[in-house]
Amino acid sequence: MDATPNPFKTANYLFRKASHAQWHRTQSKQHILRSQLGFKDLALSRPKACQNCANYHGIAYGYSRGNRTMLVCGFHPYGWLEDSHCPDWSAT
Repeated sequence: MDATPNPFKTANYLFRKASHAQWHRTQSKQHILRSQLGFKDLALSRPKACQNCANYHGIAYGYSRGNRTMLVCGFHPYGWLEDSHCPDWSAT
């Protein structure tokens, strides 16, 4: 095995690490500014039937904000349509 480090892999890792640190600093500053202006924490977007469910995914996929699609869970991709208890709910 070749034990020499790959310079491209190292550089890529360092750029990703710096990018994440910058993103985290920006998020922290925005949180502080929102709290100073009197804004409360962002409202939860989790549907009522999905509260504390282990199957909840909740990530939006798409390249632009207007074209994103929210994937709620694997069983019900658009969320449980009724307000009652979801039959596939499981505790976290």
